[in-house]
Amino acid sequence: MKNSYKKKKKESFVSKVVNFLLTIIFACAIGSQVCTAANNNLRIAQVSDAHFSSFEENTSYKFLKKSGELLDDVIFQINTSGPYDFVIFTGDLINKPKCSELEKFIVYANKLMYPWYAIAGNHDISIDGPLNKSQFLSILSNANANMNQKNLYYAFTPKKGFRVICLDSIIDYKLTSNGEISNEEFLWLKEELDKHEKDIIVLCTHVPIIEPYSSPNHQLENEYEVRKLLKTHKYPLVVLQGHYHAVKIKQDDNMLVVSCPSLVTYPNAFRVININSNKKRTLVDVYLKETNLKDIQMRSKLRLFGSERLYGEECDRNVSFELKNNGE
Repeated sequence: MKNSYKKKKKESFVSKVVNFLLTIIFACAIGSQVCTAANNNLRIAQVSDAHFSSFEENTSYKFLKKSGELLDDVIFQINTSGPYDFVIFTGDLINKPKCSELEKFIVYANKLMYPWYAIAGNHDISIDGPLNKSQFLSILSNANANMNQKNLYYAFTPKKGFRVICLDSIIDYKLTSNGEISNEEFLWLKEELDKHEKDIIVLCTHVPIIEPYSSPNHQLENEYEVRKLLKTHKYPLVVLQGHYHAVKIKQDDNMLVVSCPSLVTYPNAFRVININSNKKRTLVDVYLKETNLKDIQMRSKLRLFGSERLYGEECDRNVSFELKNNGE
C-alpha cells in the first residue's frame, strides 16, 4: 500500500510538471501570435478640418464658437478608445492663420495620449501674414518632438512594414483654395515610394488625391501626375485626406482613398482606420466616429444645405476593404 501511494504521488508530481510546462509553451505560442498580429496591425485616428477658433462666431455652416468643445470631445474619444499607433491631423487645424491660434490648438492636441502628427491646410497658412509655412512648422516642432521635420512634407515609419508619407499640398504664393505638389516634393515622393516599394503606404494630404465630389476651387492642380505616380506602387496604399469636409471612400485597385469630415461642420466627426496585413492580403477597416455633443451636431446639420452629401452613404462610413498586393 505504501509503495502504491508513493508511485501515485510520484506520477502526480510528474504530471503536474508536464502540465505546467505545456501551459507555458501554449501561453508562449499564443503570446507570439498576439504579438505578430499586433505588429502586422496599424491603428490610426484621423482628425481633419478642426478649424479651431478662440474668438470667432459661427458662420452659416461652421460651428466655430464650439470648435474647442468639439476638439476636446474628439480627444476624449481617442484617449478612451485606444490604443492607437498615432493620430494625424490632416490640415486646417485652425480657422485663421495666426500664431496665437496655432499655439492654443496645440494645447488641446497635447492632451492626446498617443503620438500625433499634423499637415498644413489652406486655412493654416497665410501668403504674406503672420503664419507662413516655416513658422507653422517651427511652432509645431517646438511643442511636439514628432514634428521636428525639415519640411512640411515628411515621412516616418510607425511600425515595420508600414510607411507614412505626409504631403504639403498647400499653395502659398497666390490666394487660392486649390493645391499642388511642387516639383521638389514630387521628386521626394517618388524617392519615398521607390525606397519603400514593399511597404504598405499611408499617404496623408489635405487637398485630395481623388475628389469626394467635384469642386473647381478646392482641387489638386497636378492631380493626374500625382495619381499616376502613386499607381506605380504595387503594394497597398491608403490615402487619408480632408479639405472637402466630406464622408467618402473610394477604392482604385490597390489604393483606398478615405475622405474625412470636418469637426465644425456636420456630421462633426473623425475617422478611425485599422490596417491589418499579412503576406496574402491587407484588410482595411474604416470607421466614422461622430461627436458625443449631439446638440451641436443637430444644430450644425440645420445650418447646412446638402448635409446628405457631406454625410455620405453607409458604404462611406463604416466599411471593410481588402486591398490587393500587385507586387507578388
